[in-house]
Amino acid sequence: MLAKRVEAGELPPLAERIPMNPLVVDPVEEIGRYGGNLTSAILGPAEAIQMFRVVGYEGLVRWTPDWDLAVIPNIAESFEVSPDDREFTFRLREGMKWSDGEPFTADDLVFARNDVLNNDELYPSGAGNPVRAEKIDDYTVTFIFDDPEGLFLPNQARVHSSNAGTTLVSLPKHVLEQYHADFNPDIDELVDAEGAADWVQLFLDKTDIWSNSDLPTLNPWIIIDPVGEGNQVRLERNPYYFKTDPEGNQLPYIDRVTYDIIQDDEVILLRVVSGDIDLQLRPVNSLENRPILAADRESGGFRFFDAIPANMNTMALCLNLSHKDEAVREVFRNKDFRIGLSHAINREEIITAVYQRQGEPWQCAPRPESPLFDEKLAKQYTEYDVDLANEYLDSVLPEKDGSGYRLLPNGDRLRILIEFATGIWPDYPGTLNLIEGYWKAVGVDTSVNGMDRSLFLERTEAGDHDAAVWQGSGGLNDIYLNPRFYAPTGAGNAAYAFTWTEWYTSGGESGEEPPEPVRRQFELYDQVKATTDADEQATAMTEILQIAKEEFWVMGINLQPEEYGVVSAALRNVPDAMPNAWDYPTPAPTNPEQYFFDGE
Repeated sequence: MLAKRVEAGELPPLAERIPMNPLVVDPVEEIGRYGGNLTSAILGPAEAIQMFRVVGYEGLVRWTPDWDLAVIPNIAESFEVSPDDREFTFRLREGMKWSDGEPFTADDLVFARNDVLNNDELYPSGAGNPVRAEKIDDYTVTFIFDDPEGLFLPNQARVHSSNAGTTLVSLPKHVLEQYHADFNPDIDELVDAEGAADWVQLFLDKTDIWSNSDLPTLNPWIIIDPVGEGNQVRLERNPYYFKTDPEGNQLPYIDRVTYDIIQDDEVILLRVVSGDIDLQLRPVNSLENRPILAADRESGGFRFFDAIPANMNTMALCLNLSHKDEAVREVFRNKDFRIGLSHAINREEIITAVYQRQGEPWQCAPRPESPLFDEKLAKQYTEYDVDLANEYLDSVLPEKDGSGYRLLPNGDRLRILIEFATGIWPDYPGTLNLIEGYWKAVGVDTSVNGMDRSLFLERTEAGDHDAAVWQGSGGLNDIYLNPRFYAPTGAGNAAYAFTWTEWYTSGGESGEEPPEPVRRQFELYDQVKATTDADEQATAMTEILQIAKEEFWVMGINLQPEEYGVVSAALRNVPDAMPNAWDYPTPAPTNPEQYFFDGE
């Protein structure tokens, strides 16, 4: 594919396209062959972030394939950490280039850190540990923090967020400085010409790697048809990609990647069954779908791989403890009320009816495989006991209306609408319909509403919900990176205390000062973030979990059963098993650039 472009004079030869010391990727099975188009699907444009899992996982460092929490060099050739955990120095690969052929150097990282991520207009500052980048030479840069930063390296192995490694290496200075007010004295004219509201909107729009096909990248494949311009996202190999196999063949092996944008998860399932999709996890990898897929494996030409879950719960159910209605907020913050609702849920019935008898009743607690496993935290209040549920609920809301529904102290009926993002997890409608019935049976008027993921996040981040659900992350190593279901360090998916989260992330400048137990959790998480010592991190995290056990912020339903993914039988070098987590992010650390299609 590229040799023809070299012959035509469109590209320089390989030696001039890759760094002097390319990263050598050992294949899972064997040296691959070039060619082919890898197909997958995303559930609507809002799920475009799922593309990081295959075509967008490049940072200065990356996880090992088995995710032992150690990070290894990636874009960076090597790195060093100062004894006080404040300075992180990276040596880049000399001769490395962006996908447009321009050099990738320390200047790009200094620009990304100091001029973009540290710019208060682009990324409004909140609580955090100030950091600046210092150029040592063209291929060496040091990130210097005011205080020790124990999670800097793990965050560089993550995707998507503003402090993630993929963001830091996705901001090419030679392209983006023209859209930055500090670098372009004519920025106002450019804003008008582009039809943007201001330079900030223009700049952020230009940095969206999935919708701007003109943005150079370091990823193995580059966007040809972006999100927002049709029902497909198409990518082609990056001719300047910096990795090779052990024989010196430039990766990736696969020529093209195509994502179909499909709004219905049932349609995605049909596409997998018919053999039209080569690689897929969610939303088809439910327990309910596995027998259907198993029956069609041979005719569809696909196989399963094991996806070992890091999630600790199929569903984390969050009451909005920051509810905008004062009367509702007071009830939700009463621990006895939450305990009563938990005892009203028949988890065994849910596991039988929805989860094919897979799993076990479980609160939001680390998995049994975790060194931080706490059986009491996992099992408390999971017993289905209607009498006990009513006893707890009566102690909070004893009065009922003529229909038997509980009344708030002001005489209004308490109504709880549980919101969820549609299409992502096929088990959610069935589970929530059962929970609606359980809660109505103990006098709590409950209803359920599904919506698009983007609207769900908009509502929960604004605190406009009564209750919301999401998969419970933080079952294994990801607990240190985001313990949001144990302490409200992050909002959005963990939708139970957004005003407390805002207080924490703003350094107390906004939001609502939380009660003492939450403040203590924040202090402890600051300790986790301030050291690279694993034992010290574990000690602080254990106390965070003890407080979570005592306060019972969020309730869970079912321990996440073993998961799976679907892959074409012709696709090689895909491991038979891999961790499954967003923070991992599956299957990216297994190096999809070394996947290839068997030509036989």
